Amino acid sequence: MTTAALGPPDLEKALEQHERYCEVLESCGVALTRLAPDPRYPDSTFVEDAAVLTARCAVITRPGAIGRRGETAAVRTALERFRETFHEIEAPGTVDGGDVCEAGERFLIGISERTNEEGARQLAGFLSSAGYASSFIDVRRVAGLLHLKSGLAYLGDGWLVAAEPLAGLKEFSEYRLVRVEPAEGYAANCVRINDRVLIASGYPKIEARLRGLGMNVLALDVSEFRKMDGGLSCLSLRF
Repeated sequence: MTTAALGPPDLEKALEQHERYCEVLESCGVALTRLAPDPRYPDSTFVEDAAVLTARCAVITRPGAIGRRGETAAVRTALERFRETFHEIEAPGTVDGGDVCEAGERFLIGISERTNEEGARQLAGFLSSAGYASSFIDVRRVAGLLHLKSGLAYLGDGWLVAAEPLAGLKEFSEYRLVRVEPAEGYAANCVRINDRVLIASGYPKIEARLRGLGMNVLALDVSEFRKMDGGLSCLSLRF
């Protein structure tokens, strides 16, 4: 079941879109580590949910969907090349990385159907020990948002992109806000990679707004991942 209700994805098209996404990341100067496909975990392409990575600490999550909890083992193994120590979210806490938005020295942590209050508290504790502040954002009653970052993105330099249901929250008052109107809400899940901003294609108003702010925007087709409640940020772990 998905919240998008857009029908089943086209596998061949999804693979093409994913390959293009990887090519663009590399063109932005990113060195990729690719994980092998694992048929046991069809949602594991949304690798962002399995860990929270910062410059000063790494946290292995405990996904809110029981069927996804086995995904974290392969992600941890891959990350051991880059990090020596990890924190881990423990039961009864749950955290999906898609609910965690790094916004400067503050982390915005969504309380959702996938990230519960106990998991958020554990994560905030780990982040605090590394010198970061945290704020909790309850999105359980926001229609159409599986995760906080389904409607939110931080693009650096104080800029926060927010879908309309989130845009008025007091927790965002310290940021410069780019509002995304309801018809283009999916495009709020965008990603800054070095000097590029990747957004989903097909959303001309927010694309024009970001370009007008001087951002170097590249639009990518991720239509098949939208059908699975996924977006641009979901498809990679970045640090």
